[in-house]
Amino acid sequence: MILDASHPLIWAYVGVVGACVGSFLNVVIHRLPRGESLMFPASACPGCQKKIAPYDNVPIVSWLLLRGRCRRCQTAIAPRYVLVELATGLLALACLWRFGLTLPALAFFVFLSAMLAVALIDWEHMIIPDAISLGFLAIGVAVSPWMGLGLVRSLIGAVAAGGLLLVVAVLWKKLRGIDGMGGGDIKLMGAVGAFVGAVPALLVIFFGAMLGAFFGAVVLRRGGQARIAFGTFLSAATFVVVFFGNDLIAWYLRTAGLNH
Repeated sequence: MILDASHPLIWAYVGVVGACVGSFLNVVIHRLPRGESLMFPASACPGCQKKIAPYDNVPIVSWLLLRGRCRRCQTAIAPRYVLVELATGLLALACLWRFGLTLPALAFFVFLSAMLAVALIDWEHMIIPDAISLGFLAIGVAVSPWMGLGLVRSLIGAVAAGGLLLVVAVLWKKLRGIDGMGGGDIKLMGAVGAFVGAVPALLVIFFGAMLGAFFGAVVLRRGGQARIAFGTFLSAATFVVVFFGNDLIAWYLRTAGLNH
C-alpha cells in the first residue's frame, strides 16, 4: 500500500508524532547541559518534586488543560515546554510539506529538532553539547547517500563549514588575543555541512552572522552588553537554509546572471 502524503490523517499523525518528539526534546534541553540522564528519573514537578502522571504529560494538551500549572501544588510550568512541543509538531509538518513522505523528511526533522535543542541550550548555558554536534556530524555523513547529497559532498561540506569557522577563530585569537568563537560552534557547523553540503552551509554561516550582528547591535543600542550565543543564530539560519536555501541560491544566481 502506498501512503498518500496529502491525506489529512497522515498530516495529523505526523504533527502528533512531532509534538511527542518535542516532549522528549524538553528533557534533552533541560538535562543534557547539566550532565543528567535523559532516561531516569521520570519527569517531575519542579515545585513538589512529584512524578508527573502520564495523563498530565500529554504534549500540548496537558499544559493547556492544567493552565500551565502542576495539578498537585500549582507550581507554574514554564511556557517553554508547550512552545517546544508545538514548534516540533509544526516542524514535522514543515518537513512533510517540503520533502514529502521520504527518508530526507525524517532525517531533516530529526536534525532540525536537534538544532532547536542547540538553539535553546546555547542561549541559556552558552554551550553546545558534543553529544549533539559530533553525533549529528556522524549521522549526517552516514545518511548522506540517501539524502541526495552523497558521501563525498557531505564530507566536503563538514570540512568546509567547520574549517571556515576554525580559521576565523584562530585568526581572531591571533589578532585580538581573545577567543572570538567557541569550539562548539565549529563542531556544530561540521554537522550542518555534513547534512546540507558546502555551499548551503556557508550560507548558514552568512545568515547566522547577520542575525547575530543584528541582535548584538540592538542590545548595544539599548545600553546593554551583547551576549552572543552564536550557536542559537546558526541554528536559526539552518532552518532558513534547509527549507529555502536552494531557492535563495537560485534567486541569487539568476539575479547575478550566473545561471546560464
